[in-house]
Amino acid sequence: MPLKEKLMEDLKQSMKSKNKVKKDTVTMVRAAIKQREVDERIELSDPEIVDIIAKQIKQKKDSITDFEKGNRQDLIDLTNEEIKILLEYLPPQLSDEAIDFIVKEAIESTNAQSKKDMGKLMAFIMPKVKGKADGKHVNEIVAKYIK
Repeated sequence: MPLKEKLMEDLKQSMKSKNKVKKDTVTMVRAAIKQREVDERIELSDPEIVDIIAKQIKQKKDSITDFEKGNRQDLIDLTNEEIKILLEYLPPQLSDEAIDFIVKEAIESTNAQSKKDMGKLMAFIMPKVKGKADGKHVNEIVAKYIK
């Protein structure tokens, strides 16, 4: 089932079950998809929708740090719930071992040895992990291997 249809089905289901958090989260994703489709006058494919969802997860994770500074546990809990819902629409996330393997393979392929090669390395890695791993997390793993 295409992602757009799954989002619509989940929206209907969450309205029937009165699951407000899921309804609001799915509505937010559908609005972001619609906005991009209208702006660019295109029909988004599943990989493009995954990009939108991944971007929203990243924004929500960034928001959590602000909520922690403001000591707003209620907003932290709500945002974590929204992230959990959004993760359902992404492909299964890669384990640290899988990311390690991809990073080692990339280092061998690009002959990267220092931080100067980070851009070249990330350009090689990110297409392989797109939607399956957080870029910040991948960057941390790469930093362990190159000095």
